[in-house]
Amino acid sequence: MGFRFAAVILFFTLLYTSLVSMLYNLQIVNGGLYAAKAASQLKLAGLLEPVRGNIYFTDKRGSLILAAMNKPFPFVFAAPKDIEDGKEAAEILAPIIGKPKELLAKALSDKSDIYEPLIARPSEAQLSALKEANINGVYVDEHQSRFYPLNSLGSQVIGFVSTADAKDARPVGQYGIERFYNDELFGKEGSVTGDSIVRSQPGDNIKLTIDRNIQDRGEEIIKNLIAEYRAESGSFIVEDPKTGKILAMGGYPSFDPNNYSAASIKNFLNPNLQEVYEPGSVFKVLTMAAGIDSDSITPDTTYYDSGSLTLNGRTVRNWDLKSYGTVTMTGVIERSLNTGAAFAERKMGHQIFRDYLGRFGFKELTGIDLPGERMGSLAPLEGKNARDINFATASYGQGISVTPLQLINAVSAIANHGIMMRPFINEAAGTKTLRRVISEAAASKVAKMMVSAVDKATIAKINGYEVAGKTGTAFIPNFGHGGYTDQVINTYVGFAPATDPAFTILIKLVKPEGAPLAGLTVVPAFRELAEFLLNYFNSSPDRADGLNR
Repeated sequence: MGFRFAAVILFFTLLYTSLVSMLYNLQIVNGGLYAAKAASQLKLAGLLEPVRGNIYFTDKRGSLILAAMNKPFPFVFAAPKDIEDGKEAAEILAPIIGKPKELLAKALSDKSDIYEPLIARPSEAQLSALKEANINGVYVDEHQSRFYPLNSLGSQVIGFVSTADAKDARPVGQYGIERFYNDELFGKEGSVTGDSIVRSQPGDNIKLTIDRNIQDRGEEIIKNLIAEYRAESGSFIVEDPKTGKILAMGGYPSFDPNNYSAASIKNFLNPNLQEVYEPGSVFKVLTMAAGIDSDSITPDTTYYDSGSLTLNGRTVRNWDLKSYGTVTMTGVIERSLNTGAAFAERKMGHQIFRDYLGRFGFKELTGIDLPGERMGSLAPLEGKNARDINFATASYGQGISVTPLQLINAVSAIANHGIMMRPFINEAAGTKTLRRVISEAAASKVAKMMVSAVDKATIAKINGYEVAGKTGTAFIPNFGHGGYTDQVINTYVGFAPATDPAFTILIKLVKPEGAPLAGLTVVPAFRELAEFLLNYFNSSPDRADGLNR
């Protein structure tokens, strides 16, 4: 009996000793680790911070293609209360994590602090160095962070999520969709009240109108174009003129959102809606549209081209410095005559011309669901400075400024039988009709003039299809000394099939070497992308004989 009693006492003594030892290890030896881990999990990817929503591209079948998602990454943090010597630890850590040792020493010496973030996404080399250093109180955990599986594809549309440096900072979307829809993507944070935890709510997923295949092809074409002509930069947009959906949009140079800190800040900007420029001769189709819709001219209206026009002491000349005698308005578009565009503007009058530019959207933002959209300027046509010469140059796209997005949306209104749609990029935003800009009859006439220009020039012609398009080669203003430089911006805007357009394309090239005409640079690029799209959408030919006339 005594032996059994002694055995029972011994058993419970050993059990108690074991429990005390476990509690000691848990609370004393590893207490800092577990407390810091608990704090990091709550702050970084636990119950309080919501899971950010995904961003998807699509394709012509409506498939969802991940463009932004969450992925577990290593995270390095410290529990200063467990660090014996904060100054010594800072000396070791500073060269590894790239932070000033003075600031590190101050943070790591605060014994009341159980959690101090150090590196959000350590490299393999950093992890190896930390393991070798083996600093007590410095830990590696794992947390969910933003990942972009398509790398740089569509990066200026998507943007990125900034890494939180402060302990309580919430990750914030920067640029693009990540910024514009930050609240929807972020979700709702959880909270702690006493022993009660209210769980976070995940963010919304967002499906974009961007077609991954079109985006990929467009970016490839623009990169090759820039390389071939040693241009400073370039951009492109593909829009569905019937709905306003942006099917693709990009600029180069761009950046990889997985490594955004390595890129120049200017590459984060979307040049299609955040850069303004003088568009040049592409603007002539809008001048013609205004003149035809206002019954001021017809495609067959003629004027005599002497090769120049002098107004307010300044002389306007055709781009090739030639004169062509009697020319129709269709001929003006075919030959891209500056004097003809100025004639059309004078026939309708300054007020009517200016009003139509407003109807085409050049006095307002397009309303696209992306951040930072800018608006061009029609200032030379307003107020006391609105001289005749200003209206003449504006008729062929010089002296005024637009964004590429404003420009393609205006031309898309012509493609859409005179009706302007609001451009959008989040599928959930849905289509929205803005207004009728010109009559269906006027839109049809202008489209035929553009088709005739393509047929005459031949470069953008595609077998079996009517292609409507217009070039623009605009000299870049000299902002320091006035006038213009000898550098140019090439633009091409067009749509196809012209009788029932499936897409509108804008391609822009900035400062190609040697200042070549747009017909040599952006027009072949347009044709390449247009042929891809016609095949991709399996668009039916709209020329009965299946051959170009």
